[in-house]
Amino acid sequence: MNDLALLPVTLDDIEEAAKLLDGVIARTPIEVSRALGRQTGSNVYFKCENLQRAGSFKVRGAYVRMAKLSPSERDRGVVAASAGNHAQGVAVAAARLGIKARIFMPLGVALPKLAATQGHGAEVVLHGHNVDEALAEAQRYADETGAVLVHPFDNADIIAGQGTIGLELLEQVPDVDTVLMGVGGGGLLAGVAVAIKARAKELGREVRIIGVQAENAAAYPPSLAADALVPLTKVSTIADGIAVGRPGQLPFSIIKELVDDVVTVSEDSLARALIFLLERSKMVVEPAGAVGVAALLDGKIENPGNTAVILSGGNIDPMLMLKVIQRGLAAAGRYLVVRILLDDRPGSLATISRIIAESDANVTGVDHTRVGGSISMGDVAITINMETKGHEHCEQVLNNLRAQGFQPVVLHG
Repeated sequence: MNDLALLPVTLDDIEEAAKLLDGVIARTPIEVSRALGRQTGSNVYFKCENLQRAGSFKVRGAYVRMAKLSPSERDRGVVAASAGNHAQGVAVAAARLGIKARIFMPLGVALPKLAATQGHGAEVVLHGHNVDEALAEAQRYADETGAVLVHPFDNADIIAGQGTIGLELLEQVPDVDTVLMGVGGGGLLAGVAVAIKARAKELGREVRIIGVQAENAAAYPPSLAADALVPLTKVSTIADGIAVGRPGQLPFSIIKELVDDVVTVSEDSLARALIFLLERSKMVVEPAGAVGVAALLDGKIENPGNTAVILSGGNIDPMLMLKVIQRGLAAAGRYLVVRILLDDRPGSLATISRIIAESDANVTGVDHTRVGGSISMGDVAITINMETKGHEHCEQVLNNLRAQGFQPVVLHG
């Protein structure tokens, strides 16, 4: 589209949103990732929205949407639905503006996100098994009571608020060539695309905008191919912040015009990216915020040039972090779990321990059981967790066990 002024959200809208947010949000920092730059052969910068108020970019759009409500709308209160980040953003904005907020969250929502939302003063109601069901209940409540629905992505003010990240990013990294970020419903991607494409056009240059989705929650690639919204029948990903089964109509209309590409990454790639951010950048980032890093690590972006990745959030449940770390280490060949069936006689476990030690691996856990559907009388099953040093080292450990007559079955690694 040549005339960006014809889009449902314009650069003027985003600049107005930036004025509303002045003094309300943090101007999040840019961090240089030398480690990722060496791997990609380019300069890589992180826009750290994981350090934003309430732990994600969502407060930007929520505040802009709610700050523009009329006095009568504010009196009726607001309602929202979210698995975490949008909920906290709405709660923070509502407290700042003195508006009553009711937020529907799915059953089983992570306790830290539930507690944080309540801590900001919002009323939380648990409903449904996913965000789509919670959103439907929030819409029903809005229709019944007159409360204003603050949609997580399908609203022009929300998109304009998220787009303020793009304005900041271009000021902080003026020579950026490629910008990567996660996409669920599309509010962040649409807003940033408008801001950067329009401002870059004024400067007489081009900047690529690329969205990244988890491959098990990727509604945008088929929707863009069909030029129509294509809902998913199933969504399953650790990246709960972008686990959206149907793109928003308004963001989709912008993304199909402005975004250069949408790529996908696997769950293992997401886990590896989180490990990378923890170890190499000292950054706590949730899976949805790490998808851009995963895409770079996987080599999904050709000729990235000066690349900025928006780390969109840092709200991760510690229990999920534990699981992700284990999965990430296993995907990198640094965590190996094997199960071995053997005769139940003295010395067998000591022999296995000696082989593993001589292979320079470190045992971190052992489970020893004589009962199970696949275990015969007189046999024992041993499950061993160990630290390893990469895929080649894992294979060396396995080969050394096999050479001594054992038959390890790999459970993780």
